[in-house]
Amino acid sequence: MTERLLQYIWQFQHFNAKDLRTTDGEALQVIHPGIYNTNQGPDFTDAKIKSGRTVWAGSIELHINTSDWKNHKHSSDSNYRNVILHVVWEDDVDLLLPFPTLILQDKVSKILLSRYEELMNTGSFIPCEKNIQQVNDITWAAWKERLLVERLQSKTRYIFDLLQKNNNHWEETLWWLLAKNFGIRINSVAFEAIARSIPIAVLAKHKNQIHQAEALLFGQAGLLDKEFEEDYPRLLQREYRFLSKKYNLQKIKTKPAFLRMRPSSFPTVRLAQLAMLVHDNLHLFSKIKEATRPGSVKELLSVTANDYWHYHYVFDETSAFKKKKPGGQMISNILINTVVPILFAYGIHQNEGRYKDKALKWLEETTAEQNAITRGFSSLSLPNKTAFDSQAFIQLKNEYCDKRRCLDCAIGNKLLRS
Repeated sequence: MTERLLQYIWQFQHFNAKDLRTTDGEALQVIHPGIYNTNQGPDFTDAKIKSGRTVWAGSIELHINTSDWKNHKHSSDSNYRNVILHVVWEDDVDLLLPFPTLILQDKVSKILLSRYEELMNTGSFIPCEKNIQQVNDITWAAWKERLLVERLQSKTRYIFDLLQKNNNHWEETLWWLLAKNFGIRINSVAFEAIARSIPIAVLAKHKNQIHQAEALLFGQAGLLDKEFEEDYPRLLQREYRFLSKKYNLQKIKTKPAFLRMRPSSFPTVRLAQLAMLVHDNLHLFSKIKEATRPGSVKELLSVTANDYWHYHYVFDETSAFKKKKPGGQMISNILINTVVPILFAYGIHQNEGRYKDKALKWLEETTAEQNAITRGFSSLSLPNKTAFDSQAFIQLKNEYCDKRRCLDCAIGNKLLRS
């Protein structure tokens, strides 16, 4: 037994409520179990019970053992002065509390406890995968929508934190997020640091000259700190020396990594693409707000690095001709993980529902992500058709399944109650 499971049992009254009696032998009736409290204080508030002939209204506290009340020092905590009932799994000590105590150990179904134990101890992809087909489509649809909103709200909090750091500059915030996304997982932190080290106002002044935009990005990344043989990287060096002094720029401390990645994902290629995105679309956030479909945003993101990179993956090493353009999967990833969240966050910030609705609609119109998590759910015959589905599955796996939060999950609840 865990305290969270005990809270779940009480919240949904999953116990035999017939002939309830307190530890003093007095008849007890639960008129209302109360509202589950996730903040400081008792586990349930606004409850109502009838003990003997008296009706009480107030809070209810739950513990595994009666002695936990004393161990947690609740008697000296003013938050617990309104407690009307102490619900425990096991009565291990007589505390002489001024309110009744109810023991639940012999009132709960052994089947429910067995199902919960199985969920907690399984080593499968998700705890409930053996029984997940029992859950109907209506339950899934409602839960996936809530999961998606949870995920977007979490990203919104991060975006609001960025806005506080740049004086509510939405274009700059998008620039930071885009850079982080272009860095993919390995270089995301380094790329975001690069973006933060170059004010967007500085980029605006030099966006029309692609070699100056590249000089700023490569220089701040510390990728121009060597002797070069080719003319182009030498040009970038000269431009960067001048611009870094002019704007008093400070390079990031850690250079982007090249190890264990395909050449098309090298930080040099990604920075060159990012420079071209700045060159073509500095006021990108304004264009995103005005866009009516995700396809038009993908077109804005579908940039090609300048001609030098047609024959290079790194400086001073030529390669076969290939235009360095982000692949469709990467562009969709940017749309899903950067564009949609900032559009959703903007809708919340401005109290404009149309932007939130558009963000959700774009996920429904975008092909689902394919990764280990989504493939795992697909193997269980759960449809993964759009980004709406894949983002919900990612949230479910990371925040509920992996953390064994089955009691907080609509699917887990459904299976436990069935």
